[in-house]
Amino acid sequence: MPADSPTTAPGLDAARQTLERVWGHADFRGLQARVVTEIMAGRDVLAVLPTGGGKSVCYQIPAILRPGLGLVVSPLIALMTDQVEALKQQGVAAARLDSGLSLDERSSVLRAAGSGDLDLLYVSPEGLASGALLDRLRDLPLSLIAIDEAHCVSQWGHDFRPDYRTLGRLSEFFPGVPRIAVTATADARTRDDILASLHLEHASVFVDSFARPNLQLSAVRKESASRARTDAHVIELVRARRGQSGVVYCGSRDGCERVADALTSAGTNAIAYHAGMPGPERDRRLARFLAEEGAVMVATIAFGMGVDKADVRFVIHADPPGSLEAYWQEIGRAGRDGEPAEGITLYGPSDIAWTLRRLETRPMAEEVKAVQTRKARQLFAMLDGAICRPQAVRRYFGETDAGPCGVCDVCADPPALYDATVPAQKALAAVQRLGGRFGRGRIVDHLLGKTKDVQPWEQALSTWGIGKDIAAAGWRDIVDHLLFEGLLLEDPNDGKPLVGLGDAEAVRAVYKGERSIEVRRTPPGFEASSRSGSPRARTRNDRNAAVEALDADVRARFETLRAWRRDRAAEQHVPPYVIFQDKTLLEIAQREPGSLDALAAISGVGQSKIDRYGKGVLEALTTGV
Repeated sequence: MPADSPTTAPGLDAARQTLERVWGHADFRGLQARVVTEIMAGRDVLAVLPTGGGKSVCYQIPAILRPGLGLVVSPLIALMTDQVEALKQQGVAAARLDSGLSLDERSSVLRAAGSGDLDLLYVSPEGLASGALLDRLRDLPLSLIAIDEAHCVSQWGHDFRPDYRTLGRLSEFFPGVPRIAVTATADARTRDDILASLHLEHASVFVDSFARPNLQLSAVRKESASRARTDAHVIELVRARRGQSGVVYCGSRDGCERVADALTSAGTNAIAYHAGMPGPERDRRLARFLAEEGAVMVATIAFGMGVDKADVRFVIHADPPGSLEAYWQEIGRAGRDGEPAEGITLYGPSDIAWTLRRLETRPMAEEVKAVQTRKARQLFAMLDGAICRPQAVRRYFGETDAGPCGVCDVCADPPALYDATVPAQKALAAVQRLGGRFGRGRIVDHLLGKTKDVQPWEQALSTWGIGKDIAAAGWRDIVDHLLFEGLLLEDPNDGKPLVGLGDAEAVRAVYKGERSIEVRRTPPGFEASSRSGSPRARTRNDRNAAVEALDADVRARFETLRAWRRDRAAEQHVPPYVIFQDKTLLEIAQREPGSLDALAAISGVGQSKIDRYGKGVLEALTTGV
């Protein structure tokens, strides 16, 4: 813990003034003040702050105030572009160097950096690998070095990027320059790896709560492995949120194109996005998503890191990610404005089988592969479990005192559980005696004694028909749960999965009764769609409904301001939210300021925004245009 109080530390008053002048916020949130204090004092920091928790402000303000150029290492062009455009709107001198710039543009940026005309310069880790760029930077006085999305440095994390491993040498090239590594998701092992890899052994470490109280989370087990049924479910969910901006994650490029086409046919402004598209086309589609209200991005994991679209109201996983870190990172793209938002995940046994197959094909050390496999199983255990979802995630990240959120699907409608240890023993024994030669359906038929054209050898097995006391649907639930737990494993077998025994020690513990198995009891008349976000059951997160509930005059002013913002954004070719967020426009509409001073008192309206847009906002309020 720093010696200085976070409220009185040297430089913090100036930092607060900059926060209010540039960003229009009266004070820091959470751990921001402590992080800023450390950097202002020239000390190294690792900061793990939640999505929407203002990580970038922690290095942007010190870069503005400390003498020299703030160097920011960022993994994606889209992320760099987004942050640089937002800073320019706030009157901050910022620029980026990436492969999308021409030689003349790169030269212009480097000249500005060399002449001291920039506060912040964003570069990629690949760009820093260039000796020429490093040589240019070594001739410049740096105020700090910020490494954004620092989890990318760790092989234990969910988005490992080898180029990030080379960033540790920055301590040698720029001795004495304070460095800050920031990320939204890193467990204890990943944090240790970040510190070691980046040579930040003496850094102060700040880990804020991972709580996102504005997110309402739910998960629904897929009724079958049918892609058509999953697609239909996704379309139903999106249509129920018509007019809201959202993200749908799919596990494949083909899936993105297919779901986006289906949503478009259903009347949704849907945009497909994946790594198989040429870079310029991806950039164009990202610009559309950022600029257009109510747009829905249908994407693979190639999309999203650091994209700061504030008004995303929902994230739907048509296919779940591979770890709790990835889940929290992707779900966190909803509700970055602090307003209510939803995260809905569809999952099934075929998904975990696909996740594990993908891990098997990736080039990584066996130790790393074992850790990533365990992380995948922890995610599916959470999805299929009966513990509050945010509570489970927060405890995974080390928040042992995390309590139930009260609003996720588990809290709102706790699932009934039953002790399925004995049925699990029967299912495991059946799989063992069948020798891993059959799929889930055949195993259920075997337990029920209903296998068609059964052979004498199978009828002679002790497990034949021992499960007649449980319905087929109940056995499918048990087998699925055992797959999620890793007690059973699926072999892909060219699209016809075969089920075999999983971890031998864990199976033995179930046989001996040392490990109990609890399974959800599916309620009568269960409808997956109503458990995963039916608008009839869930109106809490509907921003459109909230706006409709406003006084008619306030609502009219709000829509007028949004139209004015849309025109200004189109003129400058920037996303509307970098001008003002919906949250700020709504407060302006409610308070109806009559002067620039009154407008400046509203959170999110900094001096640069007053100078650039103040008169236009007041005119729009007065004239309604």
